[in-house]
Amino acid sequence: MRYLPMYDFMETMRNTNQWLGATAKAIGSYPSAAAIPNPFFSLLAAWGEVTERSMDRMMSRPDWGIDTVVGSDGRDHSVEIETLVEKPFGNLIQFKVIGREEQQRRVLLVAPMSGHYATLLRSTVASLLPDCDVYITDWHNARDIPVSEGKFDIEDYTLYLVDFMRALGPDINVVAVCQPAPLTLAATAYLAELDPEAQPNTLTLIGGPIDPGAAPTDVTDFGDRYSMDHLEQTVIQSVGVKYRGVGRLVYPGLQQLTSFMAMNAETHSKAFADQILRVSKGEASDHDKHNKFYDEYLAVMDMTAEFYLSTVERIFKTREIARNEFVVGGHLVDIGKITDVAVKTVEGSKDDISAPGQCLAALDLCTGLPDDKKAHHLEEGAGHYGIFAGSSWRNNIRPLVLEFMDQNDGRHAAQAAKKKGKTAAPKLKAV
Repeated sequence: MRYLPMYDFMETMRNTNQWLGATAKAIGSYPSAAAIPNPFFSLLAAWGEVTERSMDRMMSRPDWGIDTVVGSDGRDHSVEIETLVEKPFGNLIQFKVIGREEQQRRVLLVAPMSGHYATLLRSTVASLLPDCDVYITDWHNARDIPVSEGKFDIEDYTLYLVDFMRALGPDINVVAVCQPAPLTLAATAYLAELDPEAQPNTLTLIGGPIDPGAAPTDVTDFGDRYSMDHLEQTVIQSVGVKYRGVGRLVYPGLQQLTSFMAMNAETHSKAFADQILRVSKGEASDHDKHNKFYDEYLAVMDMTAEFYLSTVERIFKTREIARNEFVVGGHLVDIGKITDVAVKTVEGSKDDISAPGQCLAALDLCTGLPDDKKAHHLEEGAGHYGIFAGSSWRNNIRPLVLEFMDQNDGRHAAQAAKKKGKTAAPKLKAV
């Protein structure tokens, strides 16, 4: 089994650093240290606190933290998370608002499987819940999935999305964020050709690499620089004996995190140095800006080796989606078969992960879709995270996405009513 001891070694190093942080915090916080007129002990305690918290977050799945939402009646309604479809590598879950009528807008958020949990879209979910019934793909950490469950590559991912869309019905509005955008586009085309009554109402693609070659970035350059054999030999490891997925080949979350942070090493180093100073001065808090961001950013999950490698090879290197040559389960998916699903693309002008032009390429691939069912928005000044979280999303992009849904509402009402066994609801007015 490839590099089995290495996986356990990485976990041992993380655990050791967490222990060192806890020890430094305890030593620096010893009562008698306060009598010494030197900042060393306060800085030692601060370093220990920040280090212990950071190392702990790397192995902890964050909570959603969405407990209530204000309804149109002005009251707080409790939110429960309900699993609608359960699968080995990921579930379809719903944020069920208790005591609230079913909303006209039904939104499926397709979360990335790129090293972080679906909770990365927590703020996106929270911003949509007051006006929509929200569902999301909740991907599992590969280290916890037994080898007996088999493989999971980009074709399996696409078929998962097909099953989720079928389960939700044709009146669903699909929003794919970043990495899953090309596979969500392929899943929609798959349904358009093979099961048109199950295709979604609208499809919104946010900052995804539909055509990585349209605007090169450091991410696309990385895929070009290294051969598949090099990647397989250097980043793929076997899950250690501590987890249920022992022996499964994965791209470890800890190794992914190292790559993430290396891309902006100076920025992250400064952020942690500043946080240590704030903690030493008593200016930090449990939910301050630094902790709020890094509690999520540091929480990483393993990806199956076949998913990572097939993404690099087929999405970035050979550009199967961009060339409309993507095959799923032996079936050649033709994106031109999308004729009745309104498609919108959203990009950020300062996105250094999926640069402007990469996501826009989806509209050119939809050759069978009329121009009045296509839309695009370029958010000036927004980076990658800003187009689905933060002020750019809340103030500008979210209203446009909801308006797009409303403008195309009702086109699949007959199919949805047939599926639900009830009369079609009236069409919404635009926001």
